[in-house]
Amino acid sequence: MSEINLGIIGGGQLGSMLSIAARKLNVKTVVFSDDPDAPAQNFCNQFISGNYDDKQKVINFVNHVDVVTYEFENIPFETLNEINKLKPVLPKPSVNRIIQHRLAEKDFVNKLNIRTTRYVSIEKRSDLDALKDFLPGILKTTTLGYDGKGQHPISSIEDLNLLNLDFTRGYILEKLVKLKKEISIIITRFNINKYEIYEPIENTHEDQILKHSKIPADITEKIFNQSKDWAMLIAEELKYVGTLCVEFFIDRNDNLYVNEVAPRVHNSGHLTINAYNVSQFENHVRAVCRLEQIPLKKISNAKMINLLGDQISYYRKDPKLKKNEYFFDYLKKEIKEKRKMGHITILI
Repeated sequence: MSEINLGIIGGGQLGSMLSIAARKLNVKTVVFSDDPDAPAQNFCNQFISGNYDDKQKVINFVNHVDVVTYEFENIPFETLNEINKLKPVLPKPSVNRIIQHRLAEKDFVNKLNIRTTRYVSIEKRSDLDALKDFLPGILKTTTLGYDGKGQHPISSIEDLNLLNLDFTRGYILEKLVKLKKEISIIITRFNINKYEIYEPIENTHEDQILKHSKIPADITEKIFNQSKDWAMLIAEELKYVGTLCVEFFIDRNDNLYVNEVAPRVHNSGHLTINAYNVSQFENHVRAVCRLEQIPLKKISNAKMINLLGDQISYYRKDPKLKKNEYFFDYLKKEIKEKRKMGHITILI
């Protein structure tokens, strides 16, 4: 088979880990990022920096690749759609268009008869008057925002009024559930009813940023099966190709709710690199490049700890790791508070 050149839009830690996985499969990677300091340039075969709406840079990128994927969902749909006319973009741009808009995403999931938290769209100031049934809740911008950005906990109408909302943007208010725990499902869809699904991962967040992930999740067999079934249903309905993450809430009555869908490899799946025979990153590359599907086998239970901000400094100074511990440095140049700088995976 001739050599495959995989284009990756976005040069953060996910682009880095996709590049590392691709190298193992003899797939060459070309990363296109709007950040000239993007860490993925340390791991890819070729790096192109430019704005995502720079047509000349986009054409240059497309001319170097056979297929295109992306590491985050907030890339302009127009850019992905134009690229898709020249080279296949996987997952397809229409998936990204749904998922990058929180209201469209929730509507899509509900139409599949899959439970989400209750939510309401806010488009104008007069909409605030009818929101008491949705409080306490989380106010989110309908587009952009991750790791807690663009999100505000709301307990009263007064809280909303204090925010001085910009109604030229769309908002969604999601009613809080009485949360017992959060889990995620990482699933790779290769083709119609052809999947590899990792077991549910239990997640702990601090300040709306993922701090810990672990397998196995401490959940019932019903939740175990239902979360997998719902993830398959979502992936199939989207005709998805590649790795997808579905994040779930579990309430105190053991009801399952879809929180968000991420059309990409996901932070909670980092532990798959060491805990499985095939990582979420390798499976994504295999799926989008139409390579062989290999049955998943779990090697070990595991726990992953995100290293945020200055927490990376200790591990960059020759830490004494145990045999079951694995350190990943994303090689980001600037240390910022709450920025994901690396992670530790511990096999247990």
